[in-house]
Amino acid sequence: MLFNSYIFIFLFLPLVLLGYYGLNHFKQNKLAIVYVIGMSFWFYGYNSIEYLCILVFSILINYLLVELMSRLQKQEVRRILLLLGLVWNIGALFYYKYFDFFVENFNKVFHTDIAFLELVLPLGISFYTFQQLSYVIDSYKRDCEKYSLVEYAAYVSFFPQLIAGPIVYHDELIPQLRDEANKKLNFDNMAKGIYAFSLGLAKKVLLADTFSRLVAVGYYDIYKLNATSTLLVMVCYSLQIYFDFSGYCDMAYGIGYMFNIKLPVNFNSPYKAASITEFWDRWHMTLTRFFTKYVYIPLGGSRRGKCRTYLNIFIVFAVSGLWHGANWTFIVWGCMNGIAKVLDRMFHKVVEKIPRLAGIILTFTFSTFAWSLFRSKSVAHARVLWSNFAKKPWGEIYPPFIETFDELIEAEVLQHFNIGGILTIYPWLLLVLFVVGVTIASMTMRNTQEKVAVMKLTTKKVLVVIILLVWSVLSLSQVSEFLYFNF
Repeated sequence: MLFNSYIFIFLFLPLVLLGYYGLNHFKQNKLAIVYVIGMSFWFYGYNSIEYLCILVFSILINYLLVELMSRLQKQEVRRILLLLGLVWNIGALFYYKYFDFFVENFNKVFHTDIAFLELVLPLGISFYTFQQLSYVIDSYKRDCEKYSLVEYAAYVSFFPQLIAGPIVYHDELIPQLRDEANKKLNFDNMAKGIYAFSLGLAKKVLLADTFSRLVAVGYYDIYKLNATSTLLVMVCYSLQIYFDFSGYCDMAYGIGYMFNIKLPVNFNSPYKAASITEFWDRWHMTLTRFFTKYVYIPLGGSRRGKCRTYLNIFIVFAVSGLWHGANWTFIVWGCMNGIAKVLDRMFHKVVEKIPRLAGIILTFTFSTFAWSLFRSKSVAHARVLWSNFAKKPWGEIYPPFIETFDELIEAEVLQHFNIGGILTIYPWLLLVLFVVGVTIASMTMRNTQEKVAVMKLTTKKVLVVIILLVWSVLSLSQVSEFLYFNF
């Protein structure tokens, strides 16, 4: 089930909130949590019972491993159980996400003909697997208390963060679910939640999905693009993935507030970053901290000299690239960011002297270049795109871009304000103004967390929410998945 769907907005969300607070009102606190788990299972299994079975089985196996670990005192036995937990979780991820990729490359290198499994990737498996890995590892280290199966199932399956994050740690969510104060309806938090959700929905439906149409046209016809159109499609994808992921994070954050649950911030205006280091402190923040805690630090972190530190940073980014998908484009993308991060750290004194505005532009330029590889079907496909800058002239924008943009209802409305026939003379003007305006907004405007933190319920805020919700719902003619569902 998608946040940006009629069934979620008009049926699922009202039902889960009414049931949760209704049961808590009648002191049925445990039943309320069970109800949320059941609704989360419905949310996850809406399009596939098979996916739901995988999730439930994963929860039971991990909980059983930790239960055994907590009852056995011999370190050797606990270490074996930890190893089993790592093999189980990473093995399941490899089987569903990377098996065919491994076979494809194995066949190419060794000229074999091993058959593909052609498995469909279960939604959210990368996210809920990492959450459970953190629980298994922390349990082995005795860094977490004992939880009931109901609490653990709620932690893993809580629907706002189940499919695309944030990656939440057990000690962040379960204590909030236990807190008696959080079981009562809080109108202030509900208002903040609806506000954040409406902003996120608008980002996804009105911005990300608009850029998605333009990007689809551009990447389908890369051989026909000149240098100008190539630059445009690359910037559009940077904005698409930005508002797609930002929109999801805002909606998850807002739904959490509706339950009096404060989820960790996962997206903090990354296009305001003036360096690659700052960018990755702002983009997918919970994934960055997961790799820092469970990969970078165990590798030695920065404790074993500069060369080892640089190697550890590079390894983390290479693994992060692979985490995003079974394709060489993701691995090369991760390595590119790893090299950039290492160079940023090596020459940090030089980087710090760059004026902030110049740093923001340089960081956005690098990110846009890297994202184009992220979006491409293959490394060869990306090279064709990049070669357009050298082989093709700068000139008029590819007409299908303008036609696709002009098909939007909002664009059709603006066409009526064709003052002095300016849009007839410059048919690309609305598109360019839209892309430039949204780019500047992503680098300058306050983000949703900042707005929610100082939000006061006023008539103006209510009108903003109503307008955004109505506008977004009326634009839900083609419900699209979030990009991070693919990872």
